[in-house]
Amino acid sequence: MKRNGILKIGLVVVLLASLLTFVGGCVMPEGTEGEAGGFDWTIIIFLVVIFAIFYFLMIRPQRARQKQHQEMMQDLRKGEKIITAGGIYGTIESLTEENVVIKIESGATIRIARGSIAGKRDQQPQ
Repeated sequence: MKRNGILKIGLVVVLLASLLTFVGGCVMPEGTEGEAGGFDWTIIIFLVVIFAIFYFLMIRPQRARQKQHQEMMQDLRKGEKIITAGGIYGTIESLTEENVVIKIESGATIRIARGSIAGKRDQQPQ
C-alpha cells in the first residue's frame, strides 16, 4: 500500500512538472513577437513523458500480473485447493483444457471455466 501512495505522489509531481514545462514552452518570450522561431520540442517531450508514465505505472504491472496468472493456470494439478473469481473455494477433481471440475465443501462437484480460477488457496479460510 505504501508503494502505491509513493507512486501516485510521484505521478502527480511528474505531471505537474510536465505541465509547467509545456505551458512554459507555449508562452512566447518577450521581444520575439515578429520573429519566426524554430520547431518547439516541448509538446513531443510532454507526450513521451506521459506515455512513459502510463507504461511504467499501468501497462507493465498489468502484463506482469497476467504472466503470473498464466503460469499459475499452467501449474494447476488435481487435488490443489483453489478459489474462483466468484469466491467459491474448492479442490480440483479433474482438469481439461477449457474446464475444471472442483469439489466444494458440501461434497458437490461443479464444473467451471478454467479462466475463472482466481488463484490457489494456501491456507484454510478463518
